[in-house]
Amino acid sequence: MNQFLYKLRPLRPEMLSQGPTPQEAGAVEAHFAYLSRLKDEGRVAMAGRTLTEDEHSFGVVVLLADSQEQAHNLMECDPAVSEGVMSAELYPFRVALWGQDPR
Repeated sequence: MNQFLYKLRPLRPEMLSQGPTPQEAGAVEAHFAYLSRLKDEGRVAMAGRTLTEDEHSFGVVVLLADSQEQAHNLMECDPAVSEGVMSAELYPFRVALWGQDPR
């Protein structure tokens, strides 16, 4: 499988500092459930976000997919993207080093 990274940015950065609207909260909850399911299926290697709460905040998802088209479809089906809460950009990617889980 090939690796891809998609970068997410909240369309309304105030969602992070002032709190989400009900629609944003639902989309983010569905986003987490979606990525959790993809992780369990072996499609997500890693997902996380910066802890900043301004316009510089972003998240990343490292996907495992057979093709760029498949990775793009997985990204577009992410509820945070499909419900218009976050923008997303897809990149071909390769993990060079991976450490142990710090938790």
